Amino acid sequence: MKKDKPWIFRTYAGHSTAAESNRLYRTNLQKGQTGLSIAFDLPTQTGYDSDHPLARGEVGKVGVPVAHLGDMRTLFRDIPIAQMNTSMTINATAPWLLSLYIAAADEQGAPRAALQGTTQNDIIKEYLARGTYVFGPGPSLRLTRDVILFTTREAPKWNPMNVCSYHLQEAGATPVQELSFALATAIAVLDEVKKAGLAEADFNDCAARISFFVNAGMRFVTELCKMRAFTELWDEILRDRYDVADEKTRRFRYGVQVNSLGLTEQQPENNVYRILIETLAVTLSKGARARAVQLPAWNEALGLPRPFDQQWSLRMQQILAYETDLLEYGDIFEGSTAIARKVAELKEAARAEIAAIDAMGGAVAAVDSGYLKSKLVESNARRLAAIEAGEQVVVGVNRFTETEPSPLTTGEDAIMVVPDHVEAEQVGGLVAWRAQRDGRAVKAALVELEAAAREDRNIMPASIAAAKAGVTTGEWGATLRAVFGEYRAPTGVGAARNAGTDDLAGVRAEVERVSGRLGRRLKLLVGKPGLDGHSNGAEQIAVRARDAGMEVVYEGIRLTPAEIVNAALEEGVHCVGLSILSGSHLALVRDVMDRMKAEGLDDVPVVVGGIIPQQDEAVLRAQGVAAVYTPKDFAINMILADLVKIVERSAVKTQ
Repeated sequence: MKKDKPWIFRTYAGHSTAAESNRLYRTNLQKGQTGLSIAFDLPTQTGYDSDHPLARGEVGKVGVPVAHLGDMRTLFRDIPIAQMNTSMTINATAPWLLSLYIAAADEQGAPRAALQGTTQNDIIKEYLARGTYVFGPGPSLRLTRDVILFTTREAPKWNPMNVCSYHLQEAGATPVQELSFALATAIAVLDEVKKAGLAEADFNDCAARISFFVNAGMRFVTELCKMRAFTELWDEILRDRYDVADEKTRRFRYGVQVNSLGLTEQQPENNVYRILIETLAVTLSKGARARAVQLPAWNEALGLPRPFDQQWSLRMQQILAYETDLLEYGDIFEGSTAIARKVAELKEAARAEIAAIDAMGGAVAAVDSGYLKSKLVESNARRLAAIEAGEQVVVGVNRFTETEPSPLTTGEDAIMVVPDHVEAEQVGGLVAWRAQRDGRAVKAALVELEAAAREDRNIMPASIAAAKAGVTTGEWGATLRAVFGEYRAPTGVGAARNAGTDDLAGVRAEVERVSGRLGRRLKLLVGKPGLDGHSNGAEQIAVRARDAGMEVVYEGIRLTPAEIVNAALEEGVHCVGLSILSGSHLALVRDVMDRMKAEGLDDVPVVVGGIIPQQDEAVLRAQGVAAVYTPKDFAINMILADLVKIVERSAVKTQ
């Protein structure tokens, strides 16, 4: 019996330096991985060089730093780009990283027409869920359009955009919200492409290259139905909104990473089963099967996965594809009335939400108004409240918590740690790169880049020329910031309704009692220092603290330690809570603590939340941090009650 071809096997990877990441990629390819998925560090994602003040502590932590063409060359050393299918999780700086990739491909002699892969390039979900945006919606959509138009002409096998619902689910989106918000984003992008005045055939070519990147959670049947709904709704939108006649052009093409939000710090070995079940939702149904799959590692709630952990996830895919008979059959769910009923229910609800977004003026207007963000914050609050109340069972977290010690999480090398010297080495290499390049060529390339941006010419040719001239990521970012300005998206906290637990009476009473003792309302500052844009946890703390009666100061993501300390001073807060998920907690917390001491705020307690290994928790406490919270601390009411006690103890000490 003829079997279908397996999907592309990927592992989302990149860390420390381009050389270390290249070594990891080549090893993974030797193990049977069939595509690359590049994780970039936060300075690269937000358009800063590794020696920028905002990059401090962030270099090489959540991905690989790529500051110039030399880094991209190193990243693909001994890897033939023409033979690769490369996915790049990059958004605000997508035109630039694609330009570096094309420049490296040109050097290897790879024809642009042969390049295969994807740039994520979905800026709307960055405003909502991930936070690596730079420019406002108008300029950002223009840059997205530029990439689409350029690649459709120059690199027709490349997917210039992945409409990314993955991070929406990570931010708490329901299946209906994931469907509707992602499809509304795709509509906004296609409308932007339409403005270019393309001929019908050219527009259809652009539409055919739009792909999606989705999530799959633990509600297996619902997730499977969601994917079938996606395929049918996308076909409907292209046919009815955009008059795309060709059925193949309307095909829904997607890659997936299954849910990381549900991976637990408690009993983390259970995550292996969660990952497998979630993978079935995007592979079992032939009519809605993923084209590419990348799986998280079982221990991501603890820290960075090791090569062994990534191999474990890769082997899961290979066993599913090669040892089972999954690929020998047609769609085994075709004809199921239960599946058809659920798909129809999801489609109806998603159509209604898309219509509501249309009535607001589309996805961009719904971002600017804060509507989309506030809905995600509310949904996430309901999810967390259900877990806290035990209504949503999470094995090992709120039920069946008795456990044996896990041999998988013991020892010094249980997770991967990026060495401290990595940042200095990367900065040293960047300084050397600047010193050896042709300064006049760089200046001329930047002048041309700025002109292209101001004159609304396609940004890609000037960006590729800049890459070849030796321009750095920070210089590209600074040039476009000077033209387009910067943007701060709505946080959603102010507009979000109380969608969390109603069991706040005890915490409210304590807030009132301690506020009376303080002589004014207890005030909490929730801060996101550094470049980490994953704000879901910070938002939930801010919303619940507000609902518990605290006065809350929350100014969103990407604040410098100096800005946080200045806000603490000006607002007269009683406690500072820092949320850091990028692994840069030691450097950033130390900076905040030093600045608070210099401003005479050393009597204001500081608490920290994030993915923080036990050994780092001890270091933070030694620096004076009052409490450290990690994913195992899922009960927000208990955290808030703890904060009230910390503030009271601090007040007693200073009286």
